[in-house]
Amino acid sequence: MKIRIGTRKSKLALIQSEMAADAVKAAFPDIETGLVHITTKGDIVLDKPLEKIGGKGVFIDEIERAMLAGDIDIAVHSAKDLPLELAEGTCICAVLPRADAHDVLVTRRGEVLPEKPVIGTSSTRRAAGVRKLFPRSVNADIRGNVDTRLQKLYDRQYDGIVLAAAGLTRLGAFTDKRFDFKEIPFTVLVPAPCQGIIAVQSRVGGTASDILRKISDENTFLCYETERRVLELLNAGCSSPAGAFAEITDGTIKLTVTKDQRKSLTGSASCEERFSLAERLVNAL
Repeated sequence: MKIRIGTRKSKLALIQSEMAADAVKAAFPDIETGLVHITTKGDIVLDKPLEKIGGKGVFIDEIERAMLAGDIDIAVHSAKDLPLELAEGTCICAVLPRADAHDVLVTRRGEVLPEKPVIGTSSTRRAAGVRKLFPRSVNADIRGNVDTRLQKLYDRQYDGIVLAAAGLTRLGAFTDKRFDFKEIPFTVLVPAPCQGIIAVQSRVGGTASDILRKISDENTFLCYETERRVLELLNAGCSSPAGAFAEITDGTIKLTVTKDQRKSLTGSASCEERFSLAERLVNAL
């Protein structure tokens, strides 16, 4: 049996797809995997903010069409980039163990930021966190893959940029001697819901979906579901500063939520009560 994996062409997307392929092959050594490269609207239109070209769906629409047409069997995504609604007839059947969910401020090595730094981010959530760190900062839109953004920083188009620790880790970028990396605490900037999670999508009821369920990380999946529930309750799109982060210890889930990065609430419950916890916290914001 061969499983065709749909993926974007960026270096990070390919690395994440290989991670999913490795997980499948580790659990099912007889299964062959192959990557199918797909270019999405989000990869082509780089001169406009996401909300002006269709939101998070611009990264997966073409991939979902390929899946429903039978051209691919599964697709691998950064879970934080998924829209609220997936294509009918598909589901997220697996998630890989979560990586570091923090955001990271990246600056040129050894340089001190000016009094009014220009910080590159296209995320209103990250911009809200940056304002806490640097009240006089200037937010500047930035698009492109991680390597492109780092090069723009090195070329002095920005004084600093904000990126996800998970992506930097998977790309090995923390070893780049051109830059300094400063983790932004959750108390300053609550992560995007599902940040650091790799999600694997398939058609409902197919053989691939059964295989994926056997490679999914249970605790990460519970956190994924809970944080997605927060997104639904807040009706938060790609232009929202909302954040959510869940972690599980000994069967208890701890959840932090915010809709604006100014006020956040944290609570705990049993994993069975995770959705009720999300509703209680969101209603109290």
